Amino acid sequence: MDLAGQTVLVRALRRRLDPEESGSGVRAQERIRKIKTQIGDKEYKVRHILVEKEDEAKDVIAELQKGAKFDDLAKARSKDPGSSDRGGDLDWNAPASFVKPFGEAMAKTPKGKFTPQPVQTQFGWHVILVDDVRDAKVPAYDEVKPQLQQRLQAQWLDKYFKDLRAKNGV
Repeated sequence: MDLAGQTVLVRALRRRLDPEESGSGVRAQERIRKIKTQIGDKEYKVRHILVEKEDEAKDVIAELQKGAKFDDLAKARSKDPGSSDRGGDLDWNAPASFVKPFGEAMAKTPKGKFTPQPVQTQFGWHVILVDDVRDAKVPAYDEVKPQLQQRLQAQWLDKYFKDLRAKNGV
């Protein structure tokens, strides 16, 4: 009962101080638009082979051009422990889910093709295969509204209590 009472008080306090942060207003919809912009309008089903040196990546590309199977090369040569056993499969992702050079190369590569040049990131050198492309599945505002409201409220309360502590020297 005590916890329920505290919850009611905190919600009332929060609404009284900044009703916009409830997640039902303009800020919440701006947040959704920003997320959609970051995600983009396409998702890519990709595989990759990660190696340490550019020459190794070029060798992989040469083998692929001669007809080698991407899955086999990924299992044999990729240094990515999370995907090498699955033939380099990284599943469906938006370009923004990856580091910039990887995401940009992925978005430029046509469906069914691999990158003609190795792609360098801080992890090493990649050869990327785009298996498929589809329209991004971004949930509608009404679907994510409860989670968004909860996140905005938590962020607002965290900031509010930090400000209170700072004002009171705690």
